[in-house]
Amino acid sequence: MSNIRPKNRKAISVVMTTLIILVASVVLGTGVVLFGTSLFQTAGQTQSIQSQGIKLWVNSTAQGTTYWSWGAASIRNSGDVLASVNTIQIRGVSVPFTSWYVDSNQTEVGSGSNFQANYNYTKNDQLGNLIGSTANGGVVSPAISYCTQFARNNSPVTGSAIVMDTDGAGANAPLCLKQISAPVTLNPGAKMIVFFKLPIGIVTPVDAGSAVTVNIFAGNVGGPATVTVGNP
Repeated sequence: MSNIRPKNRKAISVVMTTLIILVASVVLGTGVVLFGTSLFQTAGQTQSIQSQGIKLWVNSTAQGTTYWSWGAASIRNSGDVLASVNTIQIRGVSVPFTSWYVDSNQTEVGSGSNFQANYNYTKNDQLGNLIGSTANGGVVSPAISYCTQFARNNSPVTGSAIVMDTDGAGANAPLCLKQISAPVTLNPGAKMIVFFKLPIGIVTPVDAGSAVTVNIFAGNVGGPATVTVGNP
């Protein structure tokens, strides 16, 4: 007769097993809910911009053999995430960044009716640069000194600058439109005003009074607008 005694093995009780399964189910279920909520919130954040007040002008008086043309627009980030405005395109031709003059200072852009203003061309010099005076809503000279001294964000001015007073001696703060070299990033709800010099030959005096398509994009968002070319 064998003297080997059977070993007593401890087993997890039915109650404990049920409790472990229940806790695991709760943990897994919570993880799924949190993951789904995160995906929903991410999907709910959209990138969007709105453009308004778009203008195009062509000077019918040539400087030499060149007819200069300019445009202007107000742009707002109407989405929930950062937007980098990186394209202004006329007739399929992109305006280079160095031909953009931008004010994205929210105090200046939001002053009075600046964002909804009826922007002015005034006139240009022999190099196509906008000139004028505060009396006609044009450039304060020298613009770089003005913007460096009075710009509310106290940022240094590199390149050129245009000071545009949209209401002459009215309540609106003058815009310090600074030449840029890269896309303009806007926080959600933030606004910018841009004046841009078109590449030579894209719009000519023949186009005055005609409809031209302007595309403004931030990455893949944005769209076309039809603008009648003015003749200042």
